[in-house]
Amino acid sequence: MRVLICFDKFKDSMAAHEAGQIVKEVFEKKHSDWEIDSAALADGGEGFCEILTSSQGGKLEVHSVPGPILEPIDAQMGWVTGSNLSKETCQSWDLKPESKVAIIEMAQATGLQELPIDKRDCWKTTSLGTGELILNAVTQGAETILLGVGGSSTNDLGLGVLEALGLQFLDGEGNSLQPIRPELWDRVENIEGTLPDDLPPFKIACDVQNPLFGPEGAAAIYGPQKGLEKEDHARIEELGKKIARLLCDYLNQLWSLTKVPGSGAAGGITFGLSIACDVELLPGFDLVSQWLNISEKIENCDWLITGEGKFDPSSLQGKGPGTLAQTALQKGKRVTIMAGRIEVASDQLDSTGHLDLIEISPRELPLEEALKRGPNCLSNSSESLLKT
Repeated sequence: MRVLICFDKFKDSMAAHEAGQIVKEVFEKKHSDWEIDSAALADGGEGFCEILTSSQGGKLEVHSVPGPILEPIDAQMGWVTGSNLSKETCQSWDLKPESKVAIIEMAQATGLQELPIDKRDCWKTTSLGTGELILNAVTQGAETILLGVGGSSTNDLGLGVLEALGLQFLDGEGNSLQPIRPELWDRVENIEGTLPDDLPPFKIACDVQNPLFGPEGAAAIYGPQKGLEKEDHARIEELGKKIARLLCDYLNQLWSLTKVPGSGAAGGITFGLSIACDVELLPGFDLVSQWLNISEKIENCDWLITGEGKFDPSSLQGKGPGTLAQTALQKGKRVTIMAGRIEVASDQLDSTGHLDLIEISPRELPLEEALKRGPNCLSNSSESLLKT
């Protein structure tokens, strides 16, 4: 039996590689003669930097940067060269063998997971730390920056990044408002400063299609999980539009950039970068799948085990575990989806009878307790799975 284990993260409970290792250990203990392969998934969020850098034989380094509420945090960034990457990637990204590619994960410096639930407040959070990682990459000569923007805690339009790169946001008396964050937006009257002339192109791993503003925009859709109260939505939208107009005017860019699909990703960081430099949005899962040779791994396995914290209809709209499951089922593989909560029916994915849907946590278990017990629940569910 050839088994492929590919989990995404179980948010606030287990990293993707931790979940995979738990299941792998259970399977190896019971079936030492099976071929078991494990690959962690990331679509641009937690684990993106380490997974991609390691998969290409690159180098990881750690930098101390301001966290989302300015507390110092140690954040990883990765480096690979064109010689590490596939011929297809080098051709499409116009890379030479010696070209340096920096891999940066927004969740490392500006991640929601870094904040306890009672400290999540996107009026107060900033992407400054992510900006410092980007500046470090530019200073070290990155010719392309690959940025994963999942799991962010911010709704700052990327102003923290632009501040780190050289812009200043001024009040009516010319005082610089530092560090810039949404709670200071009502005082911003002017912008000054310059961005580096040698900013490299950005490839942004992003599976979000939301515009910057409106009912499907950054604040409306993602603000609540970042601590935005419902009654504050209109206010942060109004102030955000004011700031976006100032930025567009200052950098001589078009307002229509606020309406581009994906401009609302990660609290608008894609918008902030797109008005400053050359940006291309790439589907996060497609990118990771290509770099990890996931298609080939699925082709060679008999049984795919995948999952994440919550598997719901959105998981079937381009997210990693859902796409993996659908691909494997189409190839006639046995598929098991394991998640803390499952909110899809098996007939939404499969009519072949090759699919198992397993909730690892009892429904009656309170969420906080379920998150703490996630690793144990996953291990127990894996043992039960092998008895069926």
